Amino acid sequence: MIVTTSGRPDDKLTQYARHIADVLDTSFYKRNKRSVADIKKEVLDHVIVVGKNRLELHFLNEDSPLFFHPNSAVFRIKRLMKGEGDPFCEACNLQPADKLLDCTLGLGSDSIVGSYIVGKQGLVMGIEGSKIMSYLVHNGLKQWETGSTLIDEAMRRVVVLHQDHLAYLKSCEDHSFDVVYFDPMFEETIEGSTGITPLKNIANYSPLLVETITEAKRVAKKRVVLKDHWKSTRFEQFQFKVKIRKSAKFHYGVIELS
Repeated sequence: MIVTTSGRPDDKLTQYARHIADVLDTSFYKRNKRSVADIKKEVLDHVIVVGKNRLELHFLNEDSPLFFHPNSAVFRIKRLMKGEGDPFCEACNLQPADKLLDCTLGLGSDSIVGSYIVGKQGLVMGIEGSKIMSYLVHNGLKQWETGSTLIDEAMRRVVVLHQDHLAYLKSCEDHSFDVVYFDPMFEETIEGSTGITPLKNIANYSPLLVETITEAKRVAKKRVVLKDHWKSTRFEQFQFKVKIRKSAKFHYGVIELS
């Protein structure tokens, strides 16, 4: 992929875009008033557009760009503020000061909610195998403003690490996190789920391995949690106890460790 700027960049934005190109070990192209579509035709590659407020990843054969946004995390946290429940938090049984390892960070919605629950004394570590995705999310978490100080603080506290989650699990000490969480790409497609369409271009479709779950059970102190399609075979394969959610298209599976 290559890096360019938004339509009317100043010197500061151009310098920032060049810096991002260096970090991602790719090339910087001057925009020169060209459309993103024209640039894609010229370079035959994906294009990262650096704007003043966000980064956008424009895929070669897609019209919709991928960019960080807190997605459902904002209204989920607002519900928690009102004393309502959240299925993810309940499945993980997250408590203040807990340590959560999110092995499949994606756009980070669950990690943001988890960070709100565990608070300043806790830790949320998000592992992302895609370098560009981890960079987009890391920057977005530090820059996005929701209008809520508590939610913004929760976002800022999420630690993003670009690494293979199995490799990271192997590097962890026993019981070093309270909860280890997985939200892999579903084996089944959920109809009408268009919000993650751009994400599918760089998502990791590797299957969960027996070794991965074994390592997760070693690293977790309290629970290993899996979010998956209600038809998924992985719940039974890895002996997760499924929390069935009537009418929901995905369930949570839990391996209780303490």
